Amino acid sequence: MDLFQLETFVAVAEERSFSRAAARLHRTQPAVSQVIAKLEAELGETLLERASRDVILTDAGELLRDYALKMLNLRTDAAAALVDLRTVQTGRLNLAANEYTCLCLLPVLHAFRREMPGVKVAVQRSLASRIADEVLSHTVEMGVVSFRPDDPQVRSMVVYRDGLVCVVGAGHALAGAQRVSIQRLGRESFIAHNVPSPLRMKVVAAFKQHKTPLQMDVELPSLEAIKRFVERGDGVALVPRLTVERELESGALVGIAVPELHMERKLRLVYRRQAVLSHAARGFLRVVESYAKTHGGPFCFLEERG
Repeated sequence: MDLFQLETFVAVAEERSFSRAAARLHRTQPAVSQVIAKLEAELGETLLERASRDVILTDAGELLRDYALKMLNLRTDAAAALVDLRTVQTGRLNLAANEYTCLCLLPVLHAFRREMPGVKVAVQRSLASRIADEVLSHTVEMGVVSFRPDDPQVRSMVVYRDGLVCVVGAGHALAGAQRVSIQRLGRESFIAHNVPSPLRMKVVAAFKQHKTPLQMDVELPSLEAIKRFVERGDGVALVPRLTVERELESGALVGIAVPELHMERKLRLVYRRQAVLSHAARGFLRVVESYAKTHGGPFCFLEERG
């Protein structure tokens, strides 16, 4: 029993005639009769009474008609759902990001939701070092990282350029300075994130290169905790500018330029190189590219070769 047989059966049942059903289906009457006979043989039931002028459904025919209509309607619904999916009216977008990289997603996710409100979005919080593996294992479809993954199976797209900023509380002794040297920071107590990162390694290397001590006296588990601690005047912190934009605007934190620590961070959208991306993911890429063209820096859309 297949959908073609059921479609033919429903046509005969609704038209109450083999000839009218054949005309409706653009087939010959013998072909329609053959389909119905085969269906009855497969089911072991007589579905239609053929004695009278108009075809009459048997009890088995009445029962099958109800199920046949449901199945044909499901076929129509499935086709419509696929059209919705192709036009990104439905679907799901699964991404991975950490506390920091998630922030660059917010404006483009807002634009994406406005354009495609039927798509469900799930951003999974992950360690940056694990995101590429999660993408390759199909745990998520895309991820956002602040370094270029080494695995050649991962494709990366630079979507945001960020910088490093030294921040202090408004009442800190350095709050009035527009810039300080790295040697001056050697006398300060630093508040650091307790998860090692490529950026932290670069900062440590810079202090070592300038023969300056780096006193990381306090390590905290989140950027939010670091900001709140520094606001109290308890030391200084080196953080991505993206994470403190609101505090710098409000004056809760003060940014200080450190010429020796001028470091650009590229945030990348990563996904499997050979992946057939979902309609939702392809729609998201289009929105990211459009957002970068419309708003410009720090947003961008540059594929990394290799």
